[in-house]
Amino acid sequence: MAKGQPKDTPLRALLTVLVTAVICSSIVSASVVLLRPIQLNNKLLERSRNIVALTGQLPQGGASDEVLLELFKSLDARVVDIDEPRLDTEFDAYTFDARKAAVDPQLSEAIPPEKDRAALGRRSRYQTIYLVWKDGALQRVILPIHGAGMWSMLYGYLALESDLNTIAGTVFYEQNETPGLGDQITDRNWQSKWKGKQLFDHSGELLFHIAEGPVKPGSAAADYQVDALTGATVTSNAVTALVQYWLGPDGYGPLLAQLKTEPPVQAAGRAAE
Repeated sequence: MAKGQPKDTPLRALLTVLVTAVICSSIVSASVVLLRPIQLNNKLLERSRNIVALTGQLPQGGASDEVLLELFKSLDARVVDIDEPRLDTEFDAYTFDARKAAVDPQLSEAIPPEKDRAALGRRSRYQTIYLVWKDGALQRVILPIHGAGMWSMLYGYLALESDLNTIAGTVFYEQNETPGLGDQITDRNWQSKWKGKQLFDHSGELLFHIAEGPVKPGSAAADYQVDALTGATVTSNAVTALVQYWLGPDGYGPLLAQLKTEPPVQAAGRAAE
C-alpha cells in the first residue's frame, strides 16, 4: 500500500455502500417523479382511444394522439350514482377512479353472493359514463363494464345507441385470460359482432348473451347473441354474466330506465358535434 493512502476499514466500506445506496435511491425517485406525468398521459391516451373508438366520431383513417385527446375531452362525461340512480354527482368525471372507490367503504358496497353474477365481491356506487351528442340530441351512451373471467378481471366499455337498447359497439381493453383462447375478447373482429345486437326484448327482459357456438342467422335468438369464443367457454360465460349484471337491475338497468323517461340534457360547455 502506498504511503499516506487511507486504509480500507469496515466503517469505510459501510459508508461507501450507504452513499451508493442513497445516490441510487435518489436516481430512482427522480426517475419516478419525472416519468409520472408521461405514464399518466399514456394512461389517459389509452383510455381516450378506447372510449372515442365507440363514439362513432373518429375521422376516417384514424386520428393523431392530440386529436384523440381533444375528442375525449369534448365528451359529456358524468359520474353517475348507480344506486339512486342519479345522472350527476359531486365528483369530477375526469379524475374520479371507480377502482379505488370500489375498496372505499364510503363509496362502495358489498354485493350479496346471490346477486353477484359478475363475481365482483364489491363495487363502487359510482361509475363514469359518457354521453355522445350530435346536433343537440343524444346519440350514444358509453358504459364501463367489468367482471371476473377465468383467470383475471375483464375490463371494457359498452356503447348503446340512443334507444338505450341497441349495442353500438364494445371494447375489452384489459384482461389476462388464456392466450389464444379467452384473450379473444380483445379481438376487434369478434368485438365488431356486437354491433346492432339488442339487450332487451319488447317486454323488457334482458336476453343478450354469448352463444354456445356460432350464432344461427335468422334464429329467434340471433338478435340477442354474439358468437362464442372458440375453445373458451368459461370466458364466454363470464362475458355473458358481467353484461347481464351491469345492464340488469343491480347495475345500470334503473339508470337506463330513468334516462328513457327523463332524457338527459347536454352539459353546458360541451359543444354538439
